[in-house]
Amino acid sequence: MPSNRPWTNEEIDAAVDLYFEMRGRDISGQPYNKAKFNRDLQKRIDRGRGAIEWKFQNISAVLLGLGEDWIQGYKPASNFQNALVQSVLLRLDSGTSPDDAARHRSQLRVNAGTGQLDIGLPPTMRNAPPPEDREWVAEFARKFDVAKRDERNRALGHAGEMRVLEHERAVLEAEGKLDLAKRVRWVSEEDGDGAGYDILSFWPSGRCRCIEVKTTNGWERTPFHITRNEIRVSEERPEHWRLMRLWNFARSPKAFELCPPLEKHVALTPTSFSASFLET
Repeated sequence: MPSNRPWTNEEIDAAVDLYFEMRGRDISGQPYNKAKFNRDLQKRIDRGRGAIEWKFQNISAVLLGLGEDWIQGYKPASNFQNALVQSVLLRLDSGTSPDDAARHRSQLRVNAGTGQLDIGLPPTMRNAPPPEDREWVAEFARKFDVAKRDERNRALGHAGEMRVLEHERAVLEAEGKLDLAKRVRWVSEEDGDGAGYDILSFWPSGRCRCIEVKTTNGWERTPFHITRNEIRVSEERPEHWRLMRLWNFARSPKAFELCPPLEKHVALTPTSFSASFLET
């Protein structure tokens, strides 16, 4: 249980530092001892083992809310100070945390392969149990605009598109459609972002697959951004357009597909407006 004495900013930063060090090792598959990390932090900040365990669970909750991966051994606990959120955000955005390099290596290792992705069913109320506090996670994601954070992460988006490109080729090759596999194109990389999709692929029948890729390191229900142009193309070409959602990317990428109309699967919320000056 948490201590009643409020944590100082210095104590919070120390806990976040050690959590991220463990997380980096966890992502990259390096061994580490949680009990030793706890003891080390006890010596630095004069907190008990239980209070530190609870704080690590708080950090897991912040990462869950931000659509990031967390250490599975620390079950998210969502009652925490706002200062903890700011400390975690600073660490995520600084680009200097030890796990950033580990994550990058993990993504490169994943994308170096050419196998097929693990494609599952889209999440529903029935087939994908959410975290215990669904409403809190959803509200947290809205407050800190998790979708925008993923959208800004160009390296993550680029890696996800590369992974889908390899997946599509592998599927066609497994079907013996080598001619179609050779024609799969990375449209957003070769032609830019204006097409309304990222990958041009094919079903084994030869019909086009226009795939828009959305990638997150978080869980399958993490919100994502979609542009008006992407929505327009999905409506104009519903028989061809598909949204491929990659999740848990840093650890073990999984995916599912959404087909138009998107409103069957997700709630589309306007998040920006074009402002022009009035005639006076």
